[in-house]
Amino acid sequence: MKNKYAHWAAVILILAALLAGVGITSLCFGSANISPAKLLPAFMCGGNSIEHTILWEVRLPRIMLGIAVGGALSLAGVILQGMFRNPLVEPYTMGISGGAALGVCVAILLRLGRNFGSWSLPVAGSIGAAATIFAVYLLSTEQGGLNIRNLLLIGIMVSFICSSLITLIMAVSKVEDLHGIIFWAMGSLEQSNPLLVKIAMFVSVIALVLSYFFCLELNALTLGEEEALHLGISVENSKRLLFLLASIMTGLSVSVAGIIGFVGLVVPHFMRLFLGSDHRILLLASWLCGGLFLVFCDTIGRTIISPTELPVGVVTGLLGGIIFVYVLCRREKSDARNKRLDMRL
Repeated sequence: MKNKYAHWAAVILILAALLAGVGITSLCFGSANISPAKLLPAFMCGGNSIEHTILWEVRLPRIMLGIAVGGALSLAGVILQGMFRNPLVEPYTMGISGGAALGVCVAILLRLGRNFGSWSLPVAGSIGAAATIFAVYLLSTEQGGLNIRNLLLIGIMVSFICSSLITLIMAVSKVEDLHGIIFWAMGSLEQSNPLLVKIAMFVSVIALVLSYFFCLELNALTLGEEEALHLGISVENSKRLLFLLASIMTGLSVSVAGIIGFVGLVVPHFMRLFLGSDHRILLLASWLCGGLFLVFCDTIGRTIISPTELPVGVVTGLLGGIIFVYVLCRREKSDARNKRLDMRL
């Protein structure tokens, strides 16, 4: 038992150290590089320095938002995968992201940003996500209980409906509005409102804390709902609260940063492969790794063809997809090799 807890502590320390290292690297590199030797003086000097302005007003908010959004999406993925007992379920499967994206696209089409400022898009996205949460939950409820299978199927269908409506909006939009919709849909951590960054970080950390009140329920649900009932778990209440928590994190992430794929699928899947299915370590490890992965991808997107910036959603899709396929193929080959060894023995 002590060895297990020591292993968990080592994993958390390694992930935290890697996150700090990637964050420092992200502060140094970009369209204007800042050497590590000048990093601390630039942080501490007055606001008249160009490096000070770049660090405090551009790069540090991006890193904070990357940690918040990456952590929230990964945490939502862990919760949903535990609920559905399916490692391929991700936050965007439930249609919440589609609703948030539809709300933002409508706001761009109506040009609410010009009249109401930078708050209009996140607010519109949050309204769209809330409407989708309500619709999916209402349609999935049967005789006072939340039907997990219907929840997944209805979520997928709602996601397709929202995607079709977004395509329709893009088809009737003007060129300038179409450019804004496409760029937002590819995901970006560039957020001009520092208050939104702080709200995203606050909600992400609070969601992480709240998720630990359900870590034992998630462990029980991975065994099946009947087994969880026998263990004394209030299954229906747990499913409702976990679905609401995952939905809020997904809706907020999409509203603030756009559609950033693969984070909520790849990170929880890998953490489950390496650490097992115990949510006492899985929740925090996935939150840290999600922030690490998204900040790393954003740094690549800002520097690989600098000064041109790649949308972070493009980088996460390419990098996450390649890594996911590679590890999956390696795992299948390893399983086949083990079966052959067992047959020989």
